[in-house]
Amino acid sequence: MQLPRLSPLALIALALAALAAAWFGWRAWQGPAVETAAATTTRLKQTVVVSGRVLTPSKVEIGATITGRVASVKVDDGDAVRTDQVLVELERGELAAALAQAAAAERAAATRIAQWSDVGAPQVREQLVQAEATYRNVERDTARQEQLFKQGFIGEARVDEARRALTVAGSQLATARANAAASTASGVDRRLLEDQLAQARAARETAAAKLAQATLRAPAAGIVLERSVEPGDIVQPGKRLLTLALDGATRLTALIDEKNLGLLAVGQTAVVSADAYPGDRFRAELAYVAPGIDVQRGTVEAKFTVPAPPPYLRADMTVSIEIEVADRANAVVVPAAAVREPQSEAPWVLVVDAGRARRIPVRLGARTASQIEITEGVAPAAEVILTPGTAAGDRVRPARR
Repeated sequence: MQLPRLSPLALIALALAALAAAWFGWRAWQGPAVETAAATTTRLKQTVVVSGRVLTPSKVEIGATITGRVASVKVDDGDAVRTDQVLVELERGELAAALAQAAAAERAAATRIAQWSDVGAPQVREQLVQAEATYRNVERDTARQEQLFKQGFIGEARVDEARRALTVAGSQLATARANAAASTASGVDRRLLEDQLAQARAARETAAAKLAQATLRAPAAGIVLERSVEPGDIVQPGKRLLTLALDGATRLTALIDEKNLGLLAVGQTAVVSADAYPGDRFRAELAYVAPGIDVQRGTVEAKFTVPAPPPYLRADMTVSIEIEVADRANAVVVPAAAVREPQSEAPWVLVVDAGRARRIPVRLGARTASQIEITEGVAPAAEVILTPGTAAGDRVRPARR
């Protein structure tokens, strides 16, 4: 049977259909188009951004150590104070009188020592000389009386009387010697007077200390954060009157997610901006990483020093801290979407190799939100596959960009 002749237009249509079928077949054999990106070499900086606050160098609560009425308050909230500056004065009248009384008692004790040195000690020594002379005289007289008794010139009663006089003189001499020993520079009398002087001096020092406690002074230079006392108030020990923020090195503190702990190292630099002044940025340095983890929050505390703090920083001010944890000058990087299982111990990527997707294990380095450094496994210019759902061994072709 003779086939019908086709018109030129029909022949052209058939040819086009055949070409289209061949083209689609070839495309099907090549596999689906996938989005790819070339690994590039560039400088990569990895940072960790956290929210923190300004630490107060040292916060001190000022209070009285004695009970009293406030006479005057010399400072107000926000005032800068210098070391030893008077902050609060309590009424001093009674304490000043007690100090004057104690000082007078000390002077009296010192006068008693002077009197002992000038009058008492010489008088005791003179009494000893007199007692010794009296005893010698009575002793000689007793010896004569006994001799006369032996010769029969006097009776026994006269001798007994002489002996009693000698006993009395001996007792008086012993007393004079004891008094003289007590009145030496190291004797009991002098030590007693010295003890009385020491007690008086201690009482005077106690009174002076209490009087000094009526004046509350700044322990160091700083700023008054809070004043909670007014003249006329009755204050007692333990009551907070003022709160000071002492001057010192400016430091920052932040709680960092524990997943970033391996990236932190003391000495790393950071760029900081205060929430109140977002346009101004200043430098800081990581100085401390806490050895323990806050289990409830899953965070680790970090502290930063600020070499040149801006003048507007205030205690407890909120700041944003961007920590530079890595800086690679010639890093081989790929888009973050190209790395599969990046948090596992065996991350991997898919590359286009001879029209198929090939799985390659890689080792990761620094990373940002959009890029990851590949330290092993991928060379520069390698085409990594970004399209999800692609499996190793699939036929693929890079999509035209």
